[in-house]
Amino acid sequence: MIQEISARYPHIPSRILVTGQPPWPNAPNYCFHRLSEVAAHNILVTSDSDVEVAPNYLQDVVPPLLNPQVGAVTCVFRGKSAGGIWADLDAIGQSVEFTAGVLIANLLEGTKFGLGPTIALRKDSIASIGGYAAVRQYLSNDFVVGNFIYKAGFQVVLSSHVVDHVSPKMTFRRMWERQLRWAMGTRYSRPKGHLGSGLTFAVPYGILGLIAASLLGEPLLGVALFAAALLNRMAQCWIVGWWAARDPVARPATVLYPLRDLHGFIIWCASYLSKRSLWRDNNYVLLKGGRLVARRANGSVVNPDSPEAARS
Repeated sequence: MIQEISARYPHIPSRILVTGQPPWPNAPNYCFHRLSEVAAHNILVTSDSDVEVAPNYLQDVVPPLLNPQVGAVTCVFRGKSAGGIWADLDAIGQSVEFTAGVLIANLLEGTKFGLGPTIALRKDSIASIGGYAAVRQYLSNDFVVGNFIYKAGFQVVLSSHVVDHVSPKMTFRRMWERQLRWAMGTRYSRPKGHLGSGLTFAVPYGILGLIAASLLGEPLLGVALFAAALLNRMAQCWIVGWWAARDPVARPATVLYPLRDLHGFIIWCASYLSKRSLWRDNNYVLLKGGRLVARRANGSVVNPDSPEAARS
């Protein structure tokens, strides 16, 4: 695909770089490191491999970086299902639950982090934190890149451009592992914020209110509390998913979104029950602060403190 695109635009210099087996525990971050070494220009734009963007993407994302005080730009994303119930559940959670969390964080304290689907930055801003090598040992390298750049004295801008993050067809197990990895990454990157996010769910507390009120002899009050929780989640799906993230699926999914809210709460609880995470065929053990040890699919172990990782 890359070769086809390069052939379509022969007037634009391009190069395919094969990085080989990554010596760092975070494989995508190693790719960014190697690419930045050969990049010919000052502005670098990175994204996940499962992202789709609009034709005006670069026109929207790059201009804030012309301000020397801005060190990075990142984007909110909406989920785009490739088909199937588990991909649908994964996608609507991205459009509503994840977007709501990002917008609340931006409202309360500003953007102090990066989001993997898009991070645009300059060579001087990434160099100010020691390059990508400075975050080689983190699971949520996207969050940490933005956070370290913010701590280095730059602004991080949340763009108004919304990108699509594709949820492929998947089994329940793959969907569970994928979302649990994200939740664990947030838990280790923003422990206080992640703990507080447990209070942002509604349906579990609606169920708790229904049970408690019924046991106290007030069944109508319990039903009212449960109904209020359901309406709250449907309103969130409409306002955040449709109005903010502009996800066309959010409107028809409004009635079913309370089930996703309950599922998100279960994922949140599960994020506190393990230190192990899975990405593709690689197993990770999370350490304090979000650092990790990776066990590759070929059986090799990559520790962020190993001499090999440090030399790279």
